[in-house]
Amino acid sequence: MLLDILKALADSCRLRLVMILLRGEFTVQELTAILKTGQSRVSHHLKILTEAGVLSVKRQGTWSYYRVSTDSPLFSTLRPLIEAELESFSGRSDDMIAIGQILESRRRRSQEFFDHHARQWDDLARTLLPVPEYRSFLLGHVPPHGTVLEIGIGTGGLLADLAGLASSLIGVDHSPAMLEEARRRLLERGVNGVELRLGEMTHLPLADASTDCIIASMVLHHAADPPAVLAEARRVLVRGGVLLIADLARHEREAVREQLADQWLGFDEDELKKWLGAAGFTGVACDRIEGATGQEAVLVVRAS
Repeated sequence: MLLDILKALADSCRLRLVMILLRGEFTVQELTAILKTGQSRVSHHLKILTEAGVLSVKRQGTWSYYRVSTDSPLFSTLRPLIEAELESFSGRSDDMIAIGQILESRRRRSQEFFDHHARQWDDLARTLLPVPEYRSFLLGHVPPHGTVLEIGIGTGGLLADLAGLASSLIGVDHSPAMLEEARRRLLERGVNGVELRLGEMTHLPLADASTDCIIASMVLHHAADPPAVLAEARRVLVRGGVLLIADLARHEREAVREQLADQWLGFDEDELKKWLGAAGFTGVACDRIEGATGQEAVLVVRAS
């Protein structure tokens, strides 16, 4: 095993791939764009690294995402040393810029979708998701009389229900059109005192340790970098604060990706728990809510 790993890493292009994938999960097409080289060459190097146990691949519909593996105890032991050496690797700064461009492209695609479909979003969601069931579950676990933040507010439907539970309520969304639609609907329902802010879920416009509860309802599968979202949520939560997530359970319906501009075809429970643990959360509990015929199942996760 040691020889396989050392052979796999004994190539500058493969070291670049490891350096890039330490920053997140990427498809072959995205890696080709970052490296500015042919797809067949990239695929060849990915195959060598995967067979050596350095990388693993997650298939989602017709897309395959590569990531640094956590299954090899030997590579996990070597990983801190490799990461430290790659900090000064030739061409690192150019690769980091290219990674940023890929993540920005993912983010922009999501924002353009929500800007365009703001008013139709509720109808789309109700068609594909068991909305009343998972929302009721979320509301039942919100701690009373605290500062509550919802990330990715959509049209504000959940905010209106949260208004009676929180002493202070903040909604953040990256789509100006969604914020405007939420503001209009909250006024129609006579809901006042909700603070709406434009911002990214990986750079929340809030101070450290400033909220008691964060709700991320159907937003994580749109995120360019889900672990970064969870780390940012941890930053703004007070000690003992609660994170509530409702998101798609793993599925293989490629059509849903196109209908909802999804980046990810849902998540596995173990995957979410691993990311939450890495972000510093404890007491993670997960429930699965099945949808009706034609709807996707939803995972509801609680962590502190």
